[in-house]
Amino acid sequence: MKWIIFLLCFMPGSVIAQQLDIMLIGVSHNYSGYPAQDFSGIHRKIRDFRPTAFFGEFLSSEDERLVMDYWCKADNVKRLQTLEKNRHIPQALLAGRIDSLKKRALLDTANYYIKADLSHAYYLNQDVANGHYQFWKVFDYLQRAPNTSLERYVDSLLSPKLDTTGRSMKRLKTSEYAVIAFPLMQQLGIRELLSMDCQDYDLNWGASWAAFDTKFAVFRKDTNQAFKNELKSHLTRINNGYAKYDSIERYSKRVTEWLNTDEAAAISASGDFYLPDMYDMQNFPKEVMLSKIHWWLMRNKGMCDNVVNRARKAGVRRIVVMAGANHRKYMQDIFRTMPQVRVRNINEF
Repeated sequence: MKWIIFLLCFMPGSVIAQQLDIMLIGVSHNYSGYPAQDFSGIHRKIRDFRPTAFFGEFLSSEDERLVMDYWCKADNVKRLQTLEKNRHIPQALLAGRIDSLKKRALLDTANYYIKADLSHAYYLNQDVANGHYQFWKVFDYLQRAPNTSLERYVDSLLSPKLDTTGRSMKRLKTSEYAVIAFPLMQQLGIRELLSMDCQDYDLNWGASWAAFDTKFAVFRKDTNQAFKNELKSHLTRINNGYAKYDSIERYSKRVTEWLNTDEAAAISASGDFYLPDMYDMQNFPKEVMLSKIHWWLMRNKGMCDNVVNRARKAGVRRIVVMAGANHRKYMQDIFRTMPQVRVRNINEF
């Protein structure tokens, strides 16, 4: 036995690390503008997969405190300030309050006032993922069983009508979490949503995007007819792709399945990064485009690292990862380079 322990101490981490089996789902962040969607196939695949954890596109509470600015930081701070005014919980007592409310929620599963209290405490702890999960449970219940007293309580405690921008309570109601993740988590008895987002590079991403747009505007002013014809041809290909994208979003009842195809990924990428064929055009701002791509890849790598590291820390092996469809192909490719990780998108099941 002592020799086995000795050998384990010197084995590479990738050898003894647990195998992760990932179901990756590229999603829309807003399903409200689509025809009534049929999620039955996706729900069935998730149940058959039997995951023990879900990851969502949120910052962890620790990262939320550390990242001083990113695209929805101001929205999150505004929510935090509002909920602090509604009911203050001293920071030193917050972790204990959350633990107490979690225990009470398990003992009194039909008490939606406790779920609202737990949502509030999670939000104050800057755990937006689980603040949303508990708020969704209350919202979903009220959709099925209107209750004026509970509605008033939720309005006074959580002020959902004021939380309308960023990753808001308003956005949640028609999001991938409301239609896919949270219903399945509730059915499977999964109590918390794990966070995987990475916003460490958001300012770099924004700066590279702005730099590219400035230089691309100059690039487009070339009056050479051959240049204009070539550029028009490329832009027509991009626009034709988006016409198909728009048509599927307008008419399909299974938009999510299509979002997880390589065709959809290529069309989506052309919106952010144009076409690789364009990069060799004379005076195309290739350097700043490559900078833009670099920061996008860094974010996606950070998300993948967060999933793998946090899944292993939590001791979970079969996990569902949900990310905006624009991330799916990049994350899938990154996961496939990582040892002891098997990843498949929803269409591969």
